[in-house]
Amino acid sequence: MPKSPPAKPGSNKPWFVYVLRCSNGALYTGITTDVTRRYAQHCAGKGARYTRLNPPLNIAQIWECENRSRALQMEYAFKQLSSQAKQSFLQQQR
Repeated sequence: MPKSPPAKPGSNKPWFVYVLRCSNGALYTGITTDVTRRYAQHCAGKGARYTRLNPPLNIAQIWECENRSRALQMEYAFKQLSSQAKQSFLQQQR
């Protein structure tokens, strides 16, 4: 019976979907394995182009996912919502 390949380092780390509230009132959604590090990057202007132009004010929401694939699915689903639906959803999560 063939051996399964060794696990990649860090493959057991959870992934997170995060939502930032930006200075222009908009929401920015992304995924990462380290929300603190990624938020600091966004605040320092080293994150996404969008957050360089519209700096984040705070982290509105964080969801933990079991793997990158699930995080990408959740991110996509959240991004498909209208702005009003996103705001309502975040209000309900409080």
